[in-house]
Amino acid sequence: MSCISASLVPRVVSSRRAGRSRGDAKDDPRAEMTQPSRRKVVQAAGLGSLFPWGEKAAAMAGSGRGGAPKPGSSAGGPTNETVKLVNGMRHKRMGGGDIVVSEFGLGTQRWGGADFNSPDEKLCHAFLDRAVLEKGVSLIDTAEQYPIPSDRARPEGNTERIIGSWLAKDKSRREKVVLATKITGGSNVTKKNIVKDLEGSLRRFGTDYVDVYTLHWPARYTPQSNWGQSLQYHGDTENAPWYRDHASFEEIAEAMSELIDAGKLRGWGMCNDNAYGLTASCYAAYSLQSGHAPCVMQNDFSLINRRVEENGVTEASSPANENVGFMAYNVLAGGVLTGKYLDVAAAVDNPRDPELAERLMSDPRGRMDDYSWGKTLYRYRSGPAGDATRRYAAIADAAGVSLTELALRWCRARDGVTSSLIGHTSMAQLDETLACFDANGDKGKPLPADVAWEIDRVHMRNRLPIFASDRVGRDWDGAGEIGERVP
Repeated sequence: MSCISASLVPRVVSSRRAGRSRGDAKDDPRAEMTQPSRRKVVQAAGLGSLFPWGEKAAAMAGSGRGGAPKPGSSAGGPTNETVKLVNGMRHKRMGGGDIVVSEFGLGTQRWGGADFNSPDEKLCHAFLDRAVLEKGVSLIDTAEQYPIPSDRARPEGNTERIIGSWLAKDKSRREKVVLATKITGGSNVTKKNIVKDLEGSLRRFGTDYVDVYTLHWPARYTPQSNWGQSLQYHGDTENAPWYRDHASFEEIAEAMSELIDAGKLRGWGMCNDNAYGLTASCYAAYSLQSGHAPCVMQNDFSLINRRVEENGVTEASSPANENVGFMAYNVLAGGVLTGKYLDVAAAVDNPRDPELAERLMSDPRGRMDDYSWGKTLYRYRSGPAGDATRRYAAIADAAGVSLTELALRWCRARDGVTSSLIGHTSMAQLDETLACFDANGDKGKPLPADVAWEIDRVHMRNRLPIFASDRVGRDWDGAGEIGERVP
């Protein structure tokens, strides 16, 4: 492939960062040209014939990185910039358009669910009252598949319904929140289902638009969209029947862009994906005549999982590149980073003391003491992850703060994070989180530089502790603890 002219790339890229829609090019006769697909751009020997020069190039260059502003709006800018302060809560731009969210978002996976400590509808409404009406939180993250776990009495979709019943109490509440929900991933992701499943979410919410719509996991195969420790890419898995003929990036971008143009979405993105999925989605949108690039990626991120910062996601998301926001989930690593499993290990980690394990499972401290969840989420308690957690707990103790506070304040301050999604099972937990995101309080301040450096020193011992393990059997034959393919 010929070298790309250094003088050309900044002109093309800078116009995409500006947050404009492809519709801005309608007065340019060259806007009628067929836009090059992502594959054609990659295969091209040079870019001179693909992109025009000068001011008209900026008009043509498409949908503005990180999503387009509302029609007629001039809003836009770099993702993650602080736009305003509401009751002490910082609100940041998500992507390059006009979607602005609180830097703490309500995680709702278990709202109205069948778990032993799932908050019921009354408590969920109390969470919303406290967080949204009193403390300036705007972002609510959910999914059509929530609650997890579900049952007949509390089916999938119940979480969206609970949020909708709270919104219905006062019509003014809809403008106070940013609703983010997800379509079930994998083979369910098709253009037809993106439209159909969104309609179902809108009915349950009782609203006519969703702010952010994401794929819960990719349509294609990628080893990173699982609960285990798979990291290595295995090309033969592409041939599995549930991955064969999956929806293309172009099909997904087209469906999402049409829903934005129809006023049913403001932005879209993906979850549990990687840098390839992010950039390919962006360039698929750029290739469309009226495409809207994704505005957000959502992934697992915490003190013991900085993967996105070091595998290209944060680089790709940067305002200097695709200008896409980032929502961090599992910021407390499934409760491990609260420290509650340090003195007494999770129930499933006590095989030599079945009496203790049984007692913990009958009176669980959290998900890790549940047999099913404890097994599924084992990576947060691997030997290396446990070692890192104990070292972070020691840093927190020396700094005079709780491990929970250390984990939340560290995540809040990361440059690549737009919002941290955190779930709660009690009002006391929610209040603890709110204090760590209150810009007017001491806990809302960045960690001292010496504490941040001690955290980095621990990180340098093992940069991927939740994907490392000291308990891999000789006879496991390429399988992890829950049967996933490893390494």
